[in-house]
Amino acid sequence: MTIFKKTAVALSVMAAVSSVQAATPTNEEIWQTLQLIQEQLMEVQQQNKLLKAENEGLKYQADSIEQLAKDANETAEAVADATEEAVKAASLAASKTTIGGYGELHYNNLEDEDGDKTKKVDFHRFVLFFGHEFNDRLRLFSELELEHSIAGDGKSGEIELEQAYIEYDINDQHRVKGGLFLTPVGIINETHEPNTFYGTERNAVEKNIVPATWWAAGAMFSGEVAQGFSYDVAVTSGLNTSAGNSYAVRKGRQKVSKADAEDLAYTGRLKWTGIPGVEVAATVQYQEDITQSLDSSAGSATLFETHAVIQRGDFGLRALYATWDLEGDGPKSVGADEQTGWYVEPSYRINEHFGVFSRYSEWDNQAGDSLDSENDQFDLGVNWWPHQDVVVKLDYQKQDKPAGGESDGFNVGLGYQF
Repeated sequence: MTIFKKTAVALSVMAAVSSVQAATPTNEEIWQTLQLIQEQLMEVQQQNKLLKAENEGLKYQADSIEQLAKDANETAEAVADATEEAVKAASLAASKTTIGGYGELHYNNLEDEDGDKTKKVDFHRFVLFFGHEFNDRLRLFSELELEHSIAGDGKSGEIELEQAYIEYDINDQHRVKGGLFLTPVGIINETHEPNTFYGTERNAVEKNIVPATWWAAGAMFSGEVAQGFSYDVAVTSGLNTSAGNSYAVRKGRQKVSKADAEDLAYTGRLKWTGIPGVEVAATVQYQEDITQSLDSSAGSATLFETHAVIQRGDFGLRALYATWDLEGDGPKSVGADEQTGWYVEPSYRINEHFGVFSRYSEWDNQAGDSLDSENDQFDLGVNWWPHQDVVVKLDYQKQDKPAGGESDGFNVGLGYQF
């Protein structure tokens, strides 16, 4: 009841009392007074009900607003939690996916025995790595390369998939990979980023005899068998050379492009790295027919390669020997039954940014005949690393080819890795 209503009732009662005191009322007057008081009381009760209803409505609205605010807070917290989990998941996925690559630009200025000069500049390689770790034991690695800048009809370049394999850790010491991968042989076949070796061009022995870069499809088991000793055993698609290219092993690389797999290759390597900065390894590969059974005059092929890499302080040394033994009358008829080569490369790191090297190489893809088919080359040069992953190279080469030919001059290179 409001103060106004209470006052009105009190005044009415006082007025009635005053009237009673002033004169004795009749029964009818008393009845009318009672009726008036009753009506006023009923009006007050009705107003109280309305006020109560209004209060309950306001309370309901307040409760609804409070619940809406609570629901909004819970929704905001849920969205924040979901966003945080999504960010964590994206960050985790990103941390398991790696992107890298390397590239190299070459300038060659060479002169042959007739005085003819060759001056060329070539963005030799642009390579991208993509890797992903599915879990702690299973991962993907791939390598896509564009050679000579432009590929297509009539262009000198090529787009090549050099690696694409899945690797699985059997345990802490042993693992297996399947897919397309680099053959475990030589020094630069598996590690050939430009900042990791001396000289603008890759050395001629590993290019023509090993022959790097050499990849194949198949499966390979790898692991550690003792302190400092590791092994690799692979079964892969083999080479496919022919009499048309004098059974040269480099011409036999199929690059896993609809490759013939009639005769697979079996490769085994043993490596020792028991002393920091020292690597000694030997590889043997056997293939029943290096022509994929397409040439009945050709037979089996066996590769033996061994090398040593030493980096002790500022002094470095690389040495490699590789030889192929091809059976059959076909390879023997052109002297390709023996293909062999070797090189030795001392180097010295002047400081963090500069290093110098020299290299002497000999190789012969027709060493089985009595003709002069041997190549030899002397290289001398300097590498400058403005950053450990960026290198500038300058080197001089003097190459003596069979029958008195030569290719002398200098090369300049720019390379990077990330």
